[in-house]
Amino acid sequence: MNSRSLIAVAVTVLLAEPAGFAQTNLAFPGAEGFGRFARGGTGGETIRVTTLADSGPGSLRDAVSRPNRTIVFDVGGVIRLKSNLAVSSRLTLDGTGAPGDGITLYGRSTSFSGQKNVIVRYLRFREGMAGDQRKCSVNLSGGSDMIFDHCSIEWGRWDCLGLTQGSHNITFQNCLIGESVNPQRFGSLSDAVTKITFTHNLWINNQSRNPKAKGRIQYINNVVYNWGVCGLVGGHSRAEHFQDVVGNYFIAGPNSNPHPVGECTQTDHIFLQGNFVDLDKDGKLNGRELVPADFGRGAGAPTFLSAPGNGPLDGLKIESAAAALTNVLAHAGSSFHRDAVDARLIDAVQSFGTRGKIIHDEAEVGGL
Repeated sequence: MNSRSLIAVAVTVLLAEPAGFAQTNLAFPGAEGFGRFARGGTGGETIRVTTLADSGPGSLRDAVSRPNRTIVFDVGGVIRLKSNLAVSSRLTLDGTGAPGDGITLYGRSTSFSGQKNVIVRYLRFREGMAGDQRKCSVNLSGGSDMIFDHCSIEWGRWDCLGLTQGSHNITFQNCLIGESVNPQRFGSLSDAVTKITFTHNLWINNQSRNPKAKGRIQYINNVVYNWGVCGLVGGHSRAEHFQDVVGNYFIAGPNSNPHPVGECTQTDHIFLQGNFVDLDKDGKLNGRELVPADFGRGAGAPTFLSAPGNGPLDGLKIESAAAALTNVLAHAGSSFHRDAVDARLIDAVQSFGTRGKIIHDEAEVGGL
């Protein structure tokens, strides 16, 4: 049995726990952060996706239309969405067993808004220029208790990821979030959110918002590559924001200006520890430590904290920035078998400043 099959079996066994199992149980082995206790479809029925068709019997759209399900895939390939896809609560979308390159959702956005208790693993979400202009590849407004693990979230038209309006207890880990397209070309607006964890993600080829961090956010061991205007963006508003920024690596690419972080005010309360930045675009990894002055001065300077502002950094595997970079390059995104798009993006990061491009349209880089 290959490694993919073994992991799929392990996930299936885990998700077969009885409906009353303790909320302190992890969503799956290795789940981290505020969303690590999401229950997904535990205790419900298992639904198999047997077609790449947009709708109808055996389709993903049919599978996510009802709650309390664990969804697995007997097929691999591209599901070309003809309209935006809405996901129900109490679902597990488990892409670990999908054959070939796995599953890609393309052409429209996918919404988890208003839902709770969702687990998503090893899927690709790519809206692209056929999608609605003000939508994101993944939309999550007013949701809670979710974890996204090893997902590729790309080609969003507004942002790749929209995370807004009271969403809480959510983790994005080991994900690839990037190569956003027109009109905004942004990574993520994370606005009015609490207890959000971003850990071991790759943010790449976004003009800005990697993410825009408005709320209470843990930002741990991420890699940001080839930002345009700015990498990690503060809340820069009158509201109080708390960002724990630990062990991240910011690497400038061909389109990057010298601002890996910024757009803050004094209402951004930042705990800063062990971050590195490499700005010289010389093809070598030779970064220096990120320091408070990098965030801005005067009215543009945040308030720095001596301890994490979102409570203890529990339930997290925290590495050095260099170790996190190695980990992210090896595992971020839907990486059981990276497809050509994700492989190209990883290759750009490994150039350490000499390759990479902020695009307007996925056709510029060959589309699917």
